[in-house]
Amino acid sequence: MQPAEYVVTGRALLGKELTEEDVCITITGGIIRSIEPCSGTPDRWIVPAFFNAHTHLGDTVAMDLPARGSLAELVKPPGGLKHRILAATPDAELVRGMRSSIMTMIATGTAGFADFREGGAAGVAALREAAAGLDCRPVILGREGGEQVSDGAGISSVHDVANAEEVVREARAAGGLVAFHAGEKNPDDIDEALAFEPDLLVHCTHATDAHLRRIADMDIPIVVCPRSNWLLGVTASPAHPPIARILDLGGRFFLGTDNVMFVQPNMLQEMAFAATVYRAPPVEILCAAIAGAALTGRSGFLEEGQEASILMIDPKRHNLSFSRDLRATIVKRLDSSSIEQNVLNIR
Repeated sequence: MQPAEYVVTGRALLGKELTEEDVCITITGGIIRSIEPCSGTPDRWIVPAFFNAHTHLGDTVAMDLPARGSLAELVKPPGGLKHRILAATPDAELVRGMRSSIMTMIATGTAGFADFREGGAAGVAALREAAAGLDCRPVILGREGGEQVSDGAGISSVHDVANAEEVVREARAAGGLVAFHAGEKNPDDIDEALAFEPDLLVHCTHATDAHLRRIADMDIPIVVCPRSNWLLGVTASPAHPPIARILDLGGRFFLGTDNVMFVQPNMLQEMAFAATVYRAPPVEILCAAIAGAALTGRSGFLEEGQEASILMIDPKRHNLSFSRDLRATIVKRLDSSSIEQNVLNIR
């Protein structure tokens, strides 16, 4: 049987530059086979789906719990509040919570995510169960033994993990990724994390220029989570996380939403917050909301030969049709009500 062929037409954002062009996109077997200029296209926007590059979906079961305390008291392993709640939550409820958050991500245009998954091998299995059958691809970064049965290791601060060398060695031996939280509340753990030559750093909220130059030279992407940083009180300044300096110094950043306990896993909200507070160019913010797909081995952008993970947006549903800058409007104003169709990993 020949794979089904689809043709979608509209004003698209193409390639890593997110160039606007009226096109016809032919999709066969889930792959973009051709992108051709096309006049008289429908009044529709075609946009790459988003990738949420840092989540803790298990925290869904503690959503908006009235809680006070330091970062360590709330989220530090193994005795932080969230870890105590996770340990006390029945597996079925944990799976139900994570699945509901994945469905929330899909509804707001996210086609994949990278999750730091607590709970060892059982925790990894629970997330796989939660994601089963949904059009949202997980990259699962395990802990507490889960590193060996997942896509790699999601390590808290190097100061929180006594056997970091062993964890990294075993993850590498299994062909997995290595990711560290680093620089969230201060810069003291960044150099130690870099000594492991990780594939990914999360936060770097308080990274110095010297750190950022070194990270850029090592070509390590940084996942910034601005809303979480503000809500957890590790920043009260648009200088942290240092998005402008990351860009100025030639680095790469991805966007993530972090703990569902505190922040909805909604990349539309994350982009709008980043644009408002950090004033980075909208094209850079939009790229950061897409480019984390590289963790799955694909680009995430609309390019021939790539998987077709796309959103189709109807700008006429509200006032978006008056936009003079499609990329800025998506970053600052888009919400799920204008998403005409999620065509995620279409086959």
